[in-house]
Amino acid sequence: MPPTSSRSTPAVTVAPERIDWNLLRTFMFVVQERGVGRAATALHLSQPAVSQALKRLEDAVGGQLIFRRHAEFRLTGLGEEIYAIAREMYGTVARIDGAVADPGGTIAGSVRLMLMSRVHSPAFDEFLAQFHRRYPKVEFALEVMQSAAVLNALSKRTPAFGICLCRQPVPGLERRLFLRQRYTAVCGRHHPLFGKRQVSIEDMRDQSFVCFSSDQIGDTLSPLTIFRDQQGFTGRIVGASSNIEEIRRMVIAGMGLSFLPEHMIRRDVLEGDLRRLQPDHCVAEMDVFLVWHGARKLAPAEHTFLSAFERLLRRTPLDSRAG
Repeated sequence: MPPTSSRSTPAVTVAPERIDWNLLRTFMFVVQERGVGRAATALHLSQPAVSQALKRLEDAVGGQLIFRRHAEFRLTGLGEEIYAIAREMYGTVARIDGAVADPGGTIAGSVRLMLMSRVHSPAFDEFLAQFHRRYPKVEFALEVMQSAAVLNALSKRTPAFGICLCRQPVPGLERRLFLRQRYTAVCGRHHPLFGKRQVSIEDMRDQSFVCFSSDQIGDTLSPLTIFRDQQGFTGRIVGASSNIEEIRRMVIAGMGLSFLPEHMIRRDVLEGDLRRLQPDHCVAEMDVFLVWHGARKLAPAEHTFLSAFERLLRRTPLDSRAG
């Protein structure tokens, strides 16, 4: 979430014809990506083009939207208001695709989708609902498997798409950034550290860990291994699984500490099953991609799915896609 300011501002009054929708869209990406450079990459634009769009929007609304100096990045009061308005408009625009049906019923076939476990994204759920309403004759086959298995299958030109971790480009495979999962350190309610008033990194260093089977140097989750090594954690590995639900189960049981995605643990933290530990910021960011083989000819249903998914990515800022 972008930083907020406690300063209130008067309501923004701007003639609608003065606002270019593309400027609002660009501004949203700058806020969500927390910088012009990363927004330019996400939008496939140059940095000067994004900077110019931001300046044009500020001129249109009559004030500065973002305060940037050295490492500091925060919204002004006016920026907060415009950002909230833009997000609301994005939600309206996102419903347009769902309002358009396929009256001729011409698109039919099947789409096979291989997913890593626990892909939680309300934006993706809504996308599937809209896609089904628009193309009711398209059938889906969804399979859950490890990211490495997904990439291996796709490399063999398996007629499917994958949603998985893909740390490095794979020859022959196309990929589009879908989600950015932020991992945080946690313990379960049965763990000795759960009831400790303050828990420091030093308290965690000799604790046992529950890890992903792929959490090895060079594998898809190796940044978590790197973080453990950098912090000098010496505890032994007492549990491992390739399934994130089983990792969560072992952590709640108190078997050891682990790293889990922030969006996945929110309810568990609120209900008292998990506790978030140090550091306050995330320990690693893991990117989840839509992946397919670029040389494989897509069937009409697959091509339609890919086109619709890429529209989802263009219209929805990265931080708005995860739950």
